[in-house]
Amino acid sequence: MEILSYLKSCSVDKVRTVSDSKRNFHTYHTRPINSVYRRVVEELLVELHLLSVNADFRYDPIYAVGVITSFERFMQGYRPEQDKSTIFTGICCSVGADPEQYRRDAESLIAAAKGLSLDSLISNSAGDHQIVSTLNAIAASGQFKYSRLFAIGLYTLLAEADPSIIQEKEKRDQILAKIAETLHLPGEKLQKDLDIYRGNLDKMDQLLTVIEDALEAERKKRQQKEQEKQEAEAKNHSSFA
Repeated sequence: MEILSYLKSCSVDKVRTVSDSKRNFHTYHTRPINSVYRRVVEELLVELHLLSVNADFRYDPIYAVGVITSFERFMQGYRPEQDKSTIFTGICCSVGADPEQYRRDAESLIAAAKGLSLDSLISNSAGDHQIVSTLNAIAASGQFKYSRLFAIGLYTLLAEADPSIIQEKEKRDQILAKIAETLHLPGEKLQKDLDIYRGNLDKMDQLLTVIEDALEAERKKRQQKEQEKQEAEAKNHSSFA
């Protein structure tokens, strides 16, 4: 009964607009969004909305990895930290998705990726492996709706299996091209989406560094003022002694 009640609380009308999803989001997360992260939240919400109302879209665990990874990477450093949970819940529930399913599936696949050989993935020699079987099901479906978030999920799993592909572009591109061919995915779009994703991660990291430096400078400035104040008070006190 608790699960049913939870899912009902996340449910929304089958036919809805972006505006509907945005209004739904604010029923789950009522606090203001930090201005630095506002665009991140809005773009992810809109992306999930557009996929959720697409007749060809089908949820899969690799897509869940992409959603979780995108949220965690681009929301890194968010304050207050505890707000991230309700923000993510709001994004998922606003489009009729179950945030706990996303978390469970993503955690399971990421753990499975750590023991996966990329050679066995490409050759399909580990057909009973969780990730390989997921890809096989997608290939066999004959009607798969590609998304940027699926590409990010796939890239995340490959990096977990072999971290070297993050730096070795040629190796990474060959593997992605092979998987795209097998799954009948738009290979060039997949590569482009991941290039943009990595570029945006770099920009976000740079922005967070700038913010952190500014906060540190402000903290030192406050400490300096406090020290000067204490020294002035001590000097005045000694002059009356």
